[in-house]
Amino acid sequence: MADAGSASLGTIPVQHLRAGDHAFVSYADDDAGRDVVSAFAWSGLVKREKVMVFAAPHLHEEQVWDRLDAPGALLGAAREQGQLVLSSMRALIHPQDAFTPDRQWERITEETDRALAEGYSGLRTYIDMHWVGALGADVEVMMHRESHAQHLFTDRPYTEICAYDSRWFDPGVLEAMHEAHPCRLLPRLGALHVEQAEGLVQLVGEADIATREEFIGAVREGLRHSENSRPLTVDLSGLVFLGVACAVDLLRLVLEHPHGPVRVHCPPTQARILRRAGADQVPNMVISEVDR
Repeated sequence: MADAGSASLGTIPVQHLRAGDHAFVSYADDDAGRDVVSAFAWSGLVKREKVMVFAAPHLHEEQVWDRLDAPGALLGAAREQGQLVLSSMRALIHPQDAFTPDRQWERITEETDRALAEGYSGLRTYIDMHWVGALGADVEVMMHRESHAQHLFTDRPYTEICAYDSRWFDPGVLEAMHEAHPCRLLPRLGALHVEQAEGLVQLVGEADIATREEFIGAVREGLRHSENSRPLTVDLSGLVFLGVACAVDLLRLVLEHPHGPVRVHCPPTQARILRRAGADQVPNMVISEVDR
C-alpha cells in the first residue's frame, strides 16, 4: 500500500503512475488521449487493480470499449469479471442528483474498499471532466474537490487521472488544475518532455527515433549552459524507453564536452544500454543508477 511519500511528482508518462497518484492530463481533440486511458487501464489490470473508467458523457458505451481495445482477450475477460468497469459520475453519486465533493469522496472511498474486499490490490479511476457540464455542476465546486482530495490518496491504494478537454474549460481553470494536481501526465504515448534547470536536464517520456532531434537538442543545450557553471546532471529516470540511437547520441555529446563530469541518473535497464553502447569509454561520464 502506498504512502504519501511514494506518490509521483511533476510531469510523468502514464506508465509511471503509482498507487497514491492524483494526475492531471489535458487533451484538445476527440482522439487525443485515447492511448493514455488504454495504457492506464492495461497497467492497472496487470497490477491486479480494479479499473473504473468515467468517460466523457457524450460517448456511447461501445465507443469507450473500442477506445480501450476491449475486444482483446485480457480486457474482455476483465470486463466480464468486473475488474474493468465503465461508469458515470451520475451513477457514482446516485441517489444524490447534485454533485458535492463530500458525496464523491465518500463513494470513491467505498469503491476503493470494495476493490480491496474483492481481492484486488487497489483501485484506479480515469475521470473525464466533461461530467461537470453533464451534471450542471459549479466549476468552482469541482475545483475545490480537486485541490482538497489528498485524503483519498494518502496511505490508500487509489490512483486517479482527471482528464480535461482544453476546448471546453477556461484557460484559467486549466492552469489552476494543472497546478493543483501533484503530478501531470504527458498527453500521449511516445512524447518526450524536457525540463531544463541550472545544472540539470530532465527527460520524461520516450527517447527514440521519433523524438531523437528533441533529445539531442535538450542534451546539447544543457551542456552548453553548464560550460561555465556547475557540472551537469542528465536525469533519464523519467523515460519509459531509451533507444540505442539516443543512447549513442548522449555518449557522443558528453565525449565532445570538455567541461567537467556529466552525471547521468538512470534506472539499471538504461544503465545497461549506455554501458553496452560504450559508456565506460567516456571518461567524463558518471552513471548513477536510481530506482523508480
